[in-house]
Amino acid sequence: MLSRKGLIPEDYLLTRLAEDVQQPKFKAKPRKARFVGKSGTCNVAHTNIREQGRFLQDVFTTLVDLKWLHTLIIFTMSFLCSWLLFGMIWWLIAFAHGDLDQRGDDFVPCVTDIHSFSSAFLFSIEVQVTIGFGGRMITEECVSAIVILIVQNIVGLVINAIMLGCIFMKTAQANRRAETLIFSKHAVISVRNNKLCFMIRIGDLRKSMIISATVRMQVVRRSTTQEGEVVPLDQIDIHMDNPVGTNGIFLVSPLIICHVIDKDSPLYELSAFDLQHDDIEVIVVLEGVVETTGITTQARTSYVSEEILWGQRFVPTVSEEDGMYAVDYSKFGNTAKVPTPCCSAKRLDEVGGIAQYKLNEGVTLRASVRRRRSPMLLKPPSVIS
Repeated sequence: MLSRKGLIPEDYLLTRLAEDVQQPKFKAKPRKARFVGKSGTCNVAHTNIREQGRFLQDVFTTLVDLKWLHTLIIFTMSFLCSWLLFGMIWWLIAFAHGDLDQRGDDFVPCVTDIHSFSSAFLFSIEVQVTIGFGGRMITEECVSAIVILIVQNIVGLVINAIMLGCIFMKTAQANRRAETLIFSKHAVISVRNNKLCFMIRIGDLRKSMIISATVRMQVVRRSTTQEGEVVPLDQIDIHMDNPVGTNGIFLVSPLIICHVIDKDSPLYELSAFDLQHDDIEVIVVLEGVVETTGITTQARTSYVSEEILWGQRFVPTVSEEDGMYAVDYSKFGNTAKVPTPCCSAKRLDEVGGIAQYKLNEGVTLRASVRRRRSPMLLKPPSVIS
Protein backbone atom coordinates (compact mmCIF):
# COMPACT_ATOMS: atom_id res chain seq x y z
CA MET A 1 0.00 0.00 0.00
CA LEU A 2 1.22 3.47 -0.82
CA SER A 3 2.42 5.34 2.21
CA ARG A 4 1.03 8.84 2.45
CA LYS A 5 3.84 10.29 4.53
CA GLY A 6 5.25 13.38 2.90
CA LEU A 7 2.35 13.75 0.47
CA ILE A 8 0.02 15.58 2.87
CA PRO A 9 0.64 19.21 3.77
CA GLU A 10 1.13 19.70 7.50
CA ASP A 11 -1.51 22.40 7.74
CA TYR A 12 -4.06 20.08 6.10
CA LEU A 13 -4.03 17.68 9.04
CA LEU A 14 -5.62 20.34 11.25
CA THR A 15 -9.00 19.88 9.59
CA ARG A 16 -11.17 17.11 8.26
CA LEU A 17 -12.43 19.17 5.32
CA ALA A 18 -10.74 20.43 2.18
CA GLU A 19 -10.66 24.20 2.27
CA ASP A 20 -9.10 24.96 -1.14
CA VAL A 21 -12.40 25.52 -2.91
CA GLN A 22 -13.84 28.74 -4.23
CA GLN A 23 -16.95 29.99 -2.50
CA PRO A 24 -20.27 30.01 -4.39
CA LYS A 25 -20.97 33.10 -6.46
CA PHE A 26 -24.46 33.82 -5.20
CA LYS A 27 -25.16 35.75 -2.03
CA ALA A 28 -25.75 34.01 1.27
CA LYS A 29 -29.30 34.00 2.49
CA PRO A 30 -30.86 33.32 5.88
CA ARG A 31 -31.58 29.64 6.19
CA LYS A 32 -32.75 27.14 8.71
CA ALA A 33 -30.37 25.39 11.08
CA ARG A 34 -28.50 22.45 9.58
CA PHE A 35 -29.33 18.96 10.83
CA VAL A 36 -25.75 17.59 10.78
CA GLY A 37 -22.66 19.75 11.15
CA LYS A 38 -19.68 19.64 8.81
CA SER A 39 -17.70 17.82 11.50
CA GLY A 40 -20.41 15.16 11.84
CA THR A 41 -22.05 16.36 15.04
CA CYS A 42 -25.82 16.19 15.08
CA ASN A 43 -27.43 19.57 15.71
CA VAL A 44 -30.24 18.18 17.87
CA ALA A 45 -31.05 19.19 21.46
CA HIS A 46 -33.09 16.73 23.53
CA THR A 47 -35.34 18.65 25.92
CA ASN A 48 -38.11 17.85 28.40
CA ILE A 49 -36.98 14.27 28.98
CA ARG A 50 -39.10 13.13 31.90
CA GLU A 51 -37.76 9.58 32.28
CA GLN A 52 -34.21 10.43 33.34
CA GLY A 53 -33.92 7.13 35.19
CA ARG A 54 -33.51 5.28 31.90
CA PHE A 55 -29.95 6.58 31.69
CA LEU A 56 -29.11 4.96 35.04
CA GLN A 57 -30.36 1.60 33.78
CA ASP A 58 -27.41 1.59 31.38
CA VAL A 59 -24.69 2.94 33.68
CA PHE A 60 -21.75 1.76 31.59
CA THR A 61 -22.87 3.53 28.39
CA THR A 62 -23.69 6.64 30.40
CA LEU A 63 -20.17 6.68 31.85
CA VAL A 64 -18.61 6.22 28.41
CA ASP A 65 -20.68 9.07 26.95
CA LEU A 66 -19.60 11.51 29.66
CA LYS A 67 -16.87 14.06 29.16
CA TRP A 68 -13.33 13.12 30.18
CA LEU A 69 -13.35 15.51 33.15
CA HIS A 70 -16.55 14.02 34.55
CA THR A 71 -15.30 10.49 33.92
CA LEU A 72 -12.04 11.14 35.80
CA ILE A 73 -13.92 12.70 38.69
CA ILE A 74 -16.21 9.68 38.96
CA PHE A 75 -13.19 7.36 38.62
CA THR A 76 -11.42 9.05 41.53
CA MET A 77 -14.49 9.43 43.73
CA SER A 78 -15.54 5.80 43.32
CA PHE A 79 -12.28 4.59 44.85
CA LEU A 80 -12.13 7.27 47.54
CA CYS A 81 -15.71 6.65 48.64
CA SER A 82 -15.21 2.89 48.82
CA TRP A 83 -11.99 3.31 50.83
CA LEU A 84 -13.68 5.72 53.24
CA LEU A 85 -16.75 3.49 53.60
CA PHE A 86 -14.81 0.35 54.43
CA GLY A 87 -12.35 2.35 56.54
CA MET A 88 -15.32 3.41 58.67
CA ILE A 89 -16.49 -0.21 58.89
CA TRP A 90 -13.06 -1.43 59.97
CA TRP A 91 -12.92 1.32 62.59
CA LEU A 92 -16.37 0.30 63.92
CA ILE A 93 -15.29 -3.34 64.09
CA ALA A 94 -12.18 -2.39 66.03
CA PHE A 95 -14.19 -0.07 68.30
CA ALA A 96 -16.83 -2.73 69.01
CA HIS A 97 -14.24 -5.37 69.79
CA GLY A 98 -12.19 -3.02 71.97
CA ASP A 99 -9.11 -2.99 69.75
CA LEU A 100 -8.70 0.75 70.21
CA ASP A 101 -8.06 0.38 73.96
CA GLN A 102 -4.66 -0.56 75.30
CA ARG A 103 -4.73 -4.19 76.42
CA GLY A 104 -2.23 -6.78 77.58
CA ASP A 105 -0.06 -9.01 75.45
CA ASP A 106 -2.57 -11.87 75.64
CA PHE A 107 -5.29 -9.78 73.88
CA VAL A 108 -6.01 -10.80 70.25
CA PRO A 109 -7.57 -7.96 68.17
CA CYS A 110 -9.67 -8.39 65.03
CA VAL A 111 -7.10 -6.40 63.02
CA THR A 112 -3.65 -5.71 64.34
CA ASP A 113 -2.20 -2.20 64.64
CA ILE A 114 -5.49 -0.30 64.29
CA HIS A 115 -5.51 2.54 66.81
CA SER A 116 -7.51 5.27 65.08
CA PHE A 117 -9.62 6.03 62.05
CA SER A 118 -6.48 6.91 60.09
CA SER A 119 -5.00 3.48 60.63
CA ALA A 120 -8.38 1.89 59.72
CA PHE A 121 -8.48 3.94 56.48
CA LEU A 122 -4.96 2.85 55.58
CA PHE A 123 -5.88 -0.77 56.24
CA SER A 124 -8.92 -0.36 53.94
CA ILE A 125 -6.65 0.84 51.11
CA GLU A 126 -4.25 -2.06 51.68
CA VAL A 127 -7.08 -4.59 51.49
CA GLN A 128 -8.79 -3.18 48.37
CA VAL A 129 -5.68 -2.61 46.27
CA THR A 130 -3.81 -5.63 47.75
CA ILE A 131 -0.75 -3.63 48.79
CA GLY A 132 0.06 -5.63 51.92
CA PHE A 133 2.71 -3.61 53.76
CA GLY A 134 2.72 -6.19 56.53
CA GLY A 135 2.15 -3.90 59.51
CA ARG A 136 -1.61 -4.55 59.72
CA MET A 137 -3.35 -7.88 59.20
CA ILE A 138 -6.61 -9.57 60.03
CA THR A 139 -6.82 -12.35 62.59
CA GLU A 140 -9.24 -15.22 63.08
CA GLU A 141 -10.66 -13.65 66.22
CA CYS A 142 -13.69 -11.94 64.56
CA VAL A 143 -15.99 -13.61 62.02
CA SER A 144 -17.43 -10.20 61.05
CA ALA A 145 -13.96 -9.01 60.07
CA ILE A 146 -13.52 -12.01 57.78
CA VAL A 147 -16.90 -11.31 56.12
CA ILE A 148 -16.05 -7.64 55.59
CA LEU A 149 -12.69 -8.64 54.09
CA ILE A 150 -14.45 -10.83 51.50
CA VAL A 151 -17.04 -8.17 50.69
CA GLN A 152 -14.45 -5.45 50.23
CA ASN A 153 -12.40 -7.60 47.87
CA ILE A 154 -15.47 -8.30 45.72
CA VAL A 155 -16.52 -4.64 45.68
CA GLY A 156 -13.00 -3.59 44.74
CA LEU A 157 -12.92 -6.03 41.81
CA VAL A 158 -16.28 -4.76 40.55
CA ILE A 159 -15.16 -1.12 40.72
CA ASN A 160 -11.91 -1.95 38.93
CA ALA A 161 -13.72 -3.81 36.16
CA ILE A 162 -16.27 -1.05 35.55
CA MET A 163 -13.96 1.94 35.72
CA LEU A 164 -11.05 0.41 33.81
CA GLY A 165 -13.46 -0.86 31.16
CA CYS A 166 -14.95 2.60 30.89
CA ILE A 167 -11.54 4.22 30.49
CA PHE A 168 -10.55 1.66 27.84
CA MET A 169 -13.74 2.19 25.84
CA LYS A 170 -13.32 5.97 25.91
CA THR A 171 -9.74 5.75 24.62
CA ALA A 172 -10.69 3.21 21.92
CA GLN A 173 -13.83 4.93 20.68
CA ALA A 174 -14.44 4.52 16.97
CA ASN A 175 -15.05 8.21 16.37
CA ARG A 176 -11.33 8.85 16.90
CA ARG A 177 -10.61 6.86 13.74
CA ALA A 178 -13.17 8.96 11.89
CA GLU A 179 -10.99 12.04 12.36
CA THR A 180 -8.81 10.86 9.44
CA LEU A 181 -11.77 10.11 7.15
CA ILE A 182 -12.26 13.31 5.16
CA PHE A 183 -14.96 14.71 2.91
CA SER A 184 -14.79 17.45 0.31
CA LYS A 185 -16.02 20.77 1.63
CA HIS A 186 -18.38 21.17 -1.32
CA ALA A 187 -20.52 18.83 -3.37
CA VAL A 188 -20.88 19.31 -7.12
CA ILE A 189 -23.59 18.74 -9.71
CA SER A 190 -22.52 18.24 -13.31
CA VAL A 191 -22.94 15.96 -16.31
CA ARG A 192 -21.25 12.57 -16.11
CA ASN A 193 -21.75 9.93 -18.81
CA ASN A 194 -24.53 12.05 -20.33
CA LYS A 195 -26.45 12.13 -17.05
CA LEU A 196 -26.85 14.82 -14.45
CA CYS A 197 -25.06 13.65 -11.29
CA PHE A 198 -24.57 14.74 -7.68
CA MET A 199 -21.00 14.03 -6.56
CA ILE A 200 -18.80 14.27 -3.47
CA ARG A 201 -15.25 13.17 -2.76
CA ILE A 202 -14.12 11.09 0.24
CA GLY A 203 -10.68 10.01 1.37
CA ASP A 204 -8.72 8.29 4.13
CA LEU A 205 -5.51 9.86 5.45
CA ARG A 206 -4.27 6.77 7.28
CA LYS A 207 -2.29 3.92 5.81
CA SER A 208 -4.42 1.33 7.61
CA MET A 209 -7.57 0.60 5.65
CA ILE A 210 -11.27 0.72 6.41
CA ILE A 211 -12.69 -2.72 5.69
CA SER A 212 -16.13 -3.12 4.09
CA ALA A 213 -16.57 0.63 3.79
CA THR A 214 -20.01 1.76 2.65
CA VAL A 215 -21.47 5.20 1.93
CA ARG A 216 -25.06 6.26 2.49
CA MET A 217 -26.76 9.53 1.58
CA GLN A 218 -29.99 11.17 2.66
CA VAL A 219 -31.76 14.37 1.73
CA VAL A 220 -33.26 16.25 4.67
CA ARG A 221 -35.83 18.89 3.86
CA ARG A 222 -39.21 20.20 4.87
CA SER A 223 -42.09 18.43 3.12
CA THR A 224 -45.88 18.24 3.24
CA THR A 225 -47.88 15.04 2.81
CA GLN A 226 -51.00 14.72 0.67
CA GLU A 227 -53.06 14.94 3.83
CA GLY A 228 -51.52 18.29 4.74
CA GLU A 229 -49.16 17.00 7.45
CA VAL A 230 -45.97 19.05 7.65
CA VAL A 231 -42.79 16.99 8.16
CA PRO A 232 -40.05 19.43 9.26
CA LEU A 233 -37.20 16.91 8.84
CA ASP A 234 -38.17 14.48 6.10
CA GLN A 235 -35.27 12.07 5.52
CA ILE A 236 -35.19 10.57 2.02
CA ASP A 237 -32.61 7.97 0.98
CA ILE A 238 -30.43 8.61 -2.07
CA HIS A 239 -29.29 5.75 -4.30
CA MET A 240 -25.64 5.87 -5.29
CA ASP A 241 -23.51 4.31 -8.02
CA ASN A 242 -20.59 2.58 -6.34
CA PRO A 243 -17.33 3.70 -7.98
CA VAL A 244 -15.81 0.20 -7.78
CA GLY A 245 -18.92 -1.76 -8.74
CA THR A 246 -19.32 -3.80 -5.55
CA ASN A 247 -21.21 -3.51 -2.29
CA GLY A 248 -18.25 -1.94 -0.46
CA ILE A 249 -15.73 0.67 -1.55
CA PHE A 250 -11.94 0.19 -1.64
CA LEU A 251 -10.83 3.40 0.06
CA VAL A 252 -7.11 3.34 -0.72
CA SER A 253 -7.13 6.62 -2.61
CA PRO A 254 -9.73 9.42 -2.70
CA LEU A 255 -12.94 8.36 -4.43
CA ILE A 256 -15.71 10.36 -6.05
CA ILE A 257 -19.09 9.10 -4.88
CA CYS A 258 -21.67 9.68 -7.59
CA HIS A 259 -25.46 9.79 -7.46
CA VAL A 260 -27.26 9.78 -10.81
CA ILE A 261 -30.21 12.16 -10.64
CA ASP A 262 -33.00 10.14 -12.24
CA LYS A 263 -36.75 9.93 -11.81
CA ASP A 264 -36.35 8.05 -8.51
CA SER A 265 -34.02 10.69 -7.04
CA PRO A 266 -35.28 13.29 -4.55
CA LEU A 267 -33.22 15.82 -6.57
CA TYR A 268 -35.05 15.04 -9.81
CA GLU A 269 -36.88 18.38 -9.97
CA LEU A 270 -33.99 20.47 -8.64
CA SER A 271 -32.54 23.09 -10.99
CA ALA A 272 -29.71 25.58 -10.54
CA PHE A 273 -32.24 28.30 -9.69
CA ASP A 274 -34.02 26.08 -7.14
CA LEU A 275 -30.68 25.20 -5.53
CA GLN A 276 -30.06 28.84 -4.69
CA HIS A 277 -33.50 29.41 -3.17
CA ASP A 278 -34.50 26.07 -1.57
CA ASP A 279 -33.37 24.85 1.85
CA ILE A 280 -32.12 21.31 1.35
CA GLU A 281 -29.44 19.35 3.16
CA VAL A 282 -27.68 16.22 1.94
CA ILE A 283 -26.28 14.01 4.71
CA VAL A 284 -23.39 11.67 3.91
CA VAL A 285 -22.50 8.74 6.20
CA LEU A 286 -19.34 6.67 5.73
CA GLU A 287 -19.22 3.41 7.71
CA GLY A 288 -16.63 0.65 7.92
CA VAL A 289 -14.55 -1.61 10.15
CA VAL A 290 -11.16 -0.39 11.38
CA GLU A 291 -8.51 -2.80 10.14
CA THR A 292 -6.27 -2.57 13.22
CA THR A 293 -8.92 -2.81 15.96
CA GLY A 294 -11.95 -4.46 14.32
CA ILE A 295 -14.25 -1.73 15.68
CA THR A 296 -16.95 -0.30 13.45
CA THR A 297 -16.47 3.41 12.82
CA GLN A 298 -18.69 6.05 11.25
CA ALA A 299 -17.90 9.46 9.78
CA ARG A 300 -20.60 11.98 8.90
CA THR A 301 -20.96 15.32 7.20
CA SER A 302 -23.62 17.29 5.35
CA TYR A 303 -23.99 19.69 2.45
CA VAL A 304 -26.52 22.51 2.46
CA SER A 305 -27.64 24.45 -0.60
CA GLU A 306 -24.79 26.97 -0.35
CA GLU A 307 -22.23 24.15 -0.34
CA ILE A 308 -23.47 22.44 -3.52
CA LEU A 309 -21.75 23.83 -6.64
CA TRP A 310 -23.69 23.59 -9.89
CA GLY A 311 -21.73 23.09 -13.10
CA GLN A 312 -18.42 22.01 -11.55
CA ARG A 313 -16.50 18.78 -11.12
CA PHE A 314 -13.56 17.62 -9.01
CA VAL A 315 -10.04 17.81 -10.41
CA PRO A 316 -7.88 14.65 -10.43
CA THR A 317 -5.69 14.03 -7.38
CA VAL A 318 -3.90 10.78 -8.31
CA SER A 319 -0.83 10.69 -10.53
CA GLU A 320 1.76 8.02 -11.33
CA GLU A 321 5.27 8.79 -10.13
CA ASP A 322 8.28 6.44 -10.16
CA GLY A 323 6.22 3.29 -10.57
CA MET A 324 3.69 4.11 -7.86
CA TYR A 325 0.56 6.21 -7.51
CA ALA A 326 0.83 9.47 -5.59
CA VAL A 327 -2.16 11.32 -4.10
CA ASP A 328 -1.98 15.11 -3.94
CA TYR A 329 -4.28 16.05 -1.07
CA SER A 330 -3.80 19.76 -1.77
CA LYS A 331 -6.21 19.23 -4.70
CA PHE A 332 -8.67 17.15 -2.71
CA GLY A 333 -11.43 19.76 -2.68
CA ASN A 334 -10.54 21.66 -5.85
CA THR A 335 -13.16 21.89 -8.58
CA ALA A 336 -13.27 23.10 -12.18
CA LYS A 337 -16.15 24.57 -14.13
CA VAL A 338 -17.69 22.41 -16.86
CA PRO A 339 -20.59 23.05 -19.25
CA THR A 340 -23.75 21.93 -17.44
CA PRO A 341 -27.42 22.60 -18.20
CA CYS A 342 -29.05 24.83 -15.59
CA CYS A 343 -32.36 23.02 -15.81
CA SER A 344 -33.43 20.07 -13.69
CA ALA A 345 -32.99 16.41 -14.59
CA LYS A 346 -36.75 16.19 -15.08
CA ARG A 347 -36.57 18.91 -17.73
CA LEU A 348 -33.71 17.09 -19.46
CA ASP A 349 -35.78 13.91 -19.64
CA GLU A 350 -38.70 15.84 -21.07
CA VAL A 351 -36.61 17.21 -23.95
CA GLY A 352 -35.02 13.82 -24.66
CA GLY A 353 -31.80 13.79 -22.65
CA ILE A 354 -28.50 15.65 -22.63
CA ALA A 355 -27.75 15.07 -26.33
CA GLN A 356 -31.12 16.41 -27.46
CA TYR A 357 -30.83 19.33 -25.06
CA LYS A 358 -27.44 20.29 -26.54
CA LEU A 359 -28.88 19.99 -30.04
CA ASN A 360 -31.81 22.22 -29.16
CA GLU A 361 -29.49 24.77 -27.60
CA GLY A 362 -27.37 24.81 -30.75
CA VAL A 363 -30.39 25.21 -33.04
CA THR A 364 -31.76 28.03 -30.89
CA LEU A 365 -28.41 29.79 -30.87
CA ARG A 366 -27.97 29.59 -34.66
CA ALA A 367 -31.52 30.76 -35.22
CA SER A 368 -31.01 33.81 -33.00
CA VAL A 369 -27.82 34.69 -34.83
CA ARG A 370 -29.56 34.37 -38.19
CA ARG A 371 -32.34 36.65 -37.06
CA ARG A 372 -29.90 39.29 -35.91
CA ARG A 373 -28.05 39.28 -39.23
CA SER A 374 -31.10 39.15 -41.54
CA PRO A 375 -31.97 42.93 -41.35
CA MET A 376 -28.45 43.77 -42.44
CA LEU A 377 -28.72 41.50 -45.46
CA LEU A 378 -31.90 43.30 -46.62
CA LYS A 379 -30.19 46.72 -46.75
CA PRO A 380 -28.68 48.07 -49.95
CA PRO A 381 -24.95 47.54 -50.47
CA SER A 382 -24.29 51.26 -50.14
CA VAL A 383 -25.83 51.29 -46.71
CA ILE A 384 -23.91 48.24 -45.63
CA SER A 385 -20.65 49.78 -46.67
